[in-house]
Formats: sequence, C-alpha cells, structure tokens
Amino acid sequence: MFVASPALPRGLSHEGLERRLYVAPVGTLAATSGGAAIAAGQGWSLAGGPLSFSLCSVLLRDGDVVREAVAGFGDLLDWSGEEGDEVARHVGGLLRRLGAACPDFAGLSMDRPQIMGIVNVTPDSFSDGGQYFDPRHAIIHGEKLLEAGASILDVGGESTRPGSSEVDPDEEIRRVVPVIRALAEKGAVVSVDTRHAPVMGAAVEAGATIINDISALEGPGALQVAAKSGAAVILMHMQGDPKSMQQSPVYDCAPLDVYDYLADRVAVCLKAGIPKGRLAIDPGVGFGKTVEHNLQVMARLALYHGLGLPVLLGVSRKSFIGKLSRNEPAPQRIPGSLAAALAGFDAGMQMTRVHDVAETVQALAVWRGIKGLR
Repeated sequence: MFVASPALPRGLSHEGLERRLYVAPVGTLAATSGGAAIAAGQGWSLAGGPLSFSLCSVLLRDGDVVREAVAGFGDLLDWSGEEGDEVARHVGGLLRRLGAACPDFAGLSMDRPQIMGIVNVTPDSFSDGGQYFDPRHAIIHGEKLLEAGASILDVGGESTRPGSSEVDPDEEIRRVVPVIRALAEKGAVVSVDTRHAPVMGAAVEAGATIINDISALEGPGALQVAAKSGAAVILMHMQGDPKSMQQSPVYDCAPLDVYDYLADRVAVCLKAGIPKGRLAIDPGVGFGKTVEHNLQVMARLALYHGLGLPVLLGVSRKSFIGKLSRNEPAPQRIPGSLAAALAGFDAGMQMTRVHDVAETVQALAVWRGIKGLR
C-alpha cells in the first residue's frame, strides 16, 4: 500500500537501504527546459537520453506500507547529506545510475527509443496467433515491420499468453530458426523470444543477437547458454509461469518487488560472466500481475533506470488495456497501446516492444516534436 508523506523522512535507519529506500524520477523535462534545470543544479539527466528530471519520488518501505515523498532534485541531495554518509552514498549511487548513459545494446544506440517489432511464429498467440505461423508469412511480416521503422525484430515460437502451455523446445526451434536466419541475412537485428536454453543456442547460431527471456534466464541451462553465446540478454520479471501466472498474483509492492527481483537476476548474470553491457531489463507488464499491479508499475517506470541498464517496455495490445476500457479484443487495443507506449517514452524507456510498428513510429515522431527533439 502506498501512503503519501508530506516530507522526506528524518532519522532514517541505515540498515538494509538497498531493499528499503528507492528513488524514482518524476517531472521529466526535455530540450531547453531540461538543460536549464541541470545548469541550475535543479535537474539531472535521465539515463543519458534526451530527457531530464527535476523532481524525485522517494519511496521508503515500512513493513507492508510504502511511504512516498516528492522532493526537488537539489532538496534530495541536501536531505541525503543531512541523513549521514550511508544514505548519501546510497542515494548518490542511485542518482548516478539514473542519470548515466547506457552503452549501445546489440549494436543499437540507447540514447533514443528503439522500436522492437513482434514476429510470432505461433498458432496461438493472444493477438495474432496463426497469422504468421507459416515461416514464409513470418519472414514477409518481419520485412514489413523493418520497412515501417522497427530497429529490432523479436521472433518467438511459443505463446506465453496467460494460461498457455509449454512448447517442446525442438518444435520451437523448428518454428523460429528459418525465420531468424532469413531475417538476419537481410541485416536485421533479431531477438529470439524464448525461455528454453536449446532454443537460445539454436537461435544465436542462426543469427539472433539478442535473447529475450520472460523467465530472466531461470530455466535449466539458460544462464550458461546465454553467457557462452555472446548475445545481448533481456531479463524480464514474471511471477509464476504463463500457465498459472494470472491466478491471484500477490505482491508486497509490485513496482519495488519487480525492481528487487531484477536487481537479483542482474547480479546472478554478472556472476555468471555476462557483462553489464550485454544486459537489459523488462518489468514484465501483464506477466503475473493484476490490472492494479500493472498500473502501479507503469506509474513508476522511471524507477527501473536505477538499475543502470536499458529498459524494454512491452505493453502492446495487452489485456489490461481492454479491462480499463470496454473489453475490446486484442486487435482493437491499438489506441491504448499507443497511450501506454507514450507513457513509456516519457519515462525514458530505451526499447518498446510492439505489434503495430508504423503506428508507434508515428506516435514517437510526434512525441519527439513536442519535446523539441527533432
């Protein structure tokens, strides 16, 4: 439960700050206003991209309650210094990671949003299941997404919609490898959407340069295969598995629980020899989360820049959009998908995974114009 606090806490205990005290940017600025705020010491760059922020939401875990206070950037620095060296170091580290530019990911610049187009080589995906199950159709679809402005193609051979069953890895390989090979040969940056180690290995051999894993490399052998592959890796948060994940998911605090889980998985990957420059994260909107959990995560997306890695947002056509509206079927959720994507751009998301590439590219162009980023 979130509780608004009128002021920053005083006399803060220094014990366990990494799992108690968090900072999320709010009040993002762009172009001239952002530069002016930074020059005045009242603003900070957001992930080294075109945005900056002037206000900070300070989130403090207090049992099952999260107390939230909002302060100006300069006020936050003053407060952290007054609270002692431990707090100052912790807050300083968060701010450095929040403001630092991310290195290129899979050869793509992270200083502006990149659009990941979805290519589902499946008979049963929630939005377009069966349309591109034939590899020829999937390849043509991928080519069209590239022409529409996608900079990454995410090829998946297993539906992970709520209630879906696991696909045998051999069948998954049969589905995705011809598509990945053909698209990679055309020069596309290809991601494989899989949670199975054998599929990861086969996909990288076929030309995939990104492994996009909804289970954050928790599957058997996945960590080892990913480490040896040399591929970039996207670690996603999911509570449970696709078959059961929507059966009453529970969190102490969804945004912070997701943050802590991703921090743990990043640490595991680093220990396994996957360098930080090959990692990105995804808060997993729609995976083991109620509508309210999704909204809480969406409202605090900029929080995840505190992990110092590129962030992927995947909200395209998801069920929470229909539940907030008129229960439209997936193909009729494009306007809501664009609204959610724009919220992600405002929060500095470096990558956005979408079905509707042309529409998202157009929305991004207008957003950039409004922000003075042409």
